[in-house]
Amino acid sequence: MIRTLNGKTPVIHPSSFISETSYIVGDVLILENVSIWPGTVIRADSGKITIGKGTNIQDNSVVHSDDDAQIGEYVTIGHRVMCHAKIIGNNSLIGNGSILNDGVILGEKCLVSSGSTITENSKFEDRSLIRGTPGKSIGKIRKKHETLMENATQSYIKRINYYKKSDLNLKI
Repeated sequence: MIRTLNGKTPVIHPSSFISETSYIVGDVLILENVSIWPGTVIRADSGKITIGKGTNIQDNSVVHSDDDAQIGEYVTIGHRVMCHAKIIGNNSLIGNGSILNDGVILGEKCLVSSGSTITENSKFEDRSLIRGTPGKSIGKIRKKHETLMENATQSYIKRINYYKKSDLNLKI
C-alpha cells in the first residue's frame, strides 16, 4: 500500500518491485531496481527516506527515522530488520533480525551480522564487520564477505522481473 502523508507521496521508480503487502508512507524516494518484499513497512513521517538503486529490503522489515535517512545503493536489508539508521553506505548488508537504532551511520561495504543490535548514534568506518549486542566492529570484511554481499544483492535484482511478471507487485 502506498499512502500520502502531510502532502508527501512516495516516489517509486517504475523498474522497482514493491510487494502488494508492503506499506510505504510519506516522503519516500525509491530509485531504480529496488525490491521491497512482503510485510515491509517504510514510514517517512519525520523526514525523507531515500533508498538507492539496486537495494533490497526483505520480508517484515521496518525502515523509519526521526530525521532524514539514506539507504545507499546495492544494500541488502535482511528479513525482520528494524532500521532507524541515518545512513547505510553503498554495498552494505544488514543481517536478518538486526536492529539499527536512531542516528546509526554505516560506511560503505559494512556487514552487520544477523541478530546484532547497534546502539544510537554509533558510527562505523567503511568495510566494518559488525557483530553483537551492542554491535561492535570486530574487524574488516574479507573477500568472502564481499562476495556474499554482492551475490545477495544480485540475486534480489534478478528476482524483480520474475515477481513483476507473476503479477505479485503493487500496481503503482
